[in-house]
Amino acid sequence: MTLLFPSFLWLLLPFGLLLWGNSRRLIPMVHLVVLMLIVVALARPVQEEVLQEASIKAKDIIIALDVSYSMMADDVLPTRYAFAKETIAALLEANPGDNIMLIAFTTNPLLLSPPTTDHALINIALENLNPEFILTKGTSLEKLFKKLAAIKTGHKNLILITDGGEDEDLEKLTELIRDADISLSILALGTTQGTTIQNKDGSLLKDSEGNLVISRINPLLETLSSSVSGEYITAANTVQATASNLNDSLQKGDDTEQELEKMQRYYRELYQIPLGLALLLFFMVHTRAVKYLLVLFALFGFQTQASVFDIYHLNQAYQSYKGSDFNETQRALKQIKTRSLQSQMALANTYYKQRAFKKAISLYKSIRSTSPATKQQLYYNIGNAYAMLESYDKAKTYYTKALQLGEDEDAAYNLRIVALLKDQKSAELGIAHPESQDSSSSKSESQEPSDEESRDEDKPSSGGSGGGESQTEKEKKEGKLTSDESVQQLPLGSKVYELINEGYIRENQPW
Repeated sequence: MTLLFPSFLWLLLPFGLLLWGNSRRLIPMVHLVVLMLIVVALARPVQEEVLQEASIKAKDIIIALDVSYSMMADDVLPTRYAFAKETIAALLEANPGDNIMLIAFTTNPLLLSPPTTDHALINIALENLNPEFILTKGTSLEKLFKKLAAIKTGHKNLILITDGGEDEDLEKLTELIRDADISLSILALGTTQGTTIQNKDGSLLKDSEGNLVISRINPLLETLSSSVSGEYITAANTVQATASNLNDSLQKGDDTEQELEKMQRYYRELYQIPLGLALLLFFMVHTRAVKYLLVLFALFGFQTQASVFDIYHLNQAYQSYKGSDFNETQRALKQIKTRSLQSQMALANTYYKQRAFKKAISLYKSIRSTSPATKQQLYYNIGNAYAMLESYDKAKTYYTKALQLGEDEDAAYNLRIVALLKDQKSAELGIAHPESQDSSSSKSESQEPSDEESRDEDKPSSGGSGGGESQTEKEKKEGKLTSDESVQQLPLGSKVYELINEGYIRENQPW
């Protein structure tokens, strides 16, 4: 269970103080309890259920961000790059339902985020991109458009945010855009007169011959936009106004709206329970027709009967899990009528404990969540399962994905172990399997069963992360685990920057 509006719970403090200082008169005490129950109902208690697919009308949008060194110029304040990042954030906020892909490019394009409606992940990828690690100074629109042409997703709405590039072959670029089936909107950042670029040490950037580098808008951009009937936009006075102009250019292409399959989150409302109790208490002290009210509430309760039984079966599963009776755990979980995030995660953890690792992986991969904390937990669990199957390459991939979403000592430790096991698969290292995460460091936001096993680097572990945490432990950490802000962001891996910087030493015309 979770609360959609937990801030309402602050109202319980004054009512609690009044209840504590009450003279123990029955009716005033009941009134205070009624008010407290109403506050709990206002906080909207819900039971989170598994995401479900739903068809929606939305656009496929690709945002291509120029991250070359020239974007550090400050003729657009604070810099072209900083202005572009803020504009993208505002654009994401204005288009919450659209399927958006993020590509960073210099001489080489690199996919930072695949198409997703989970814009929080796009923001994380964008924030983690550090321009200081990008060495390439050139901008190749030709390679970008070739990359987009290779993406087979049908019609594409491309927002190109750049200050230009060294490309001069207008005919070739136009042909590439048409071949890729792109509707082009260009946000040109910079000025026609150009400006110098300051290095980190305060000196001005010079080329290989010692001349000052002047970075200016490439006039080819406006011509290119006109040749493909696109939109050419320059930076407005504010980020919000610039994002609004970009959004207007997207809205002109209403015919490009498509039917997309999107995972929608559904909740089972539980506010009726505290609200019903409040009404019952109120009428019990103010009317004699209590027996009729009890019948009414009994009829009302039939609607939540399934929910009550689901919670009962889930609690039974937790108890049997603690007793290592995994067959009973599986039986209780399969009696749950409405599959929820908690029950699906618990079932996958049970498969893991039963060493049915392939089943566990399949179920973990089927779980959808918009929470980075939950995604991180899922990636970590999948990595553990692949490690137990000795699929070390796949385990490395999922441990890396977990680390990209936030700091995790266990994932980092396991990543080092599987790297060793991959290189020395037949050697005796004294460590049978990667270390698993126990309940004290579990990241799952769901109420998963706990693993009481202690962590020991010198003995095999069946994966406490696969077990998750008990209800009590989850309640202690709920605020930390369910808040997106709690996910500590780490810089992107060195491989990302290697791909961006590919060809750095062979740049011919970097400006």
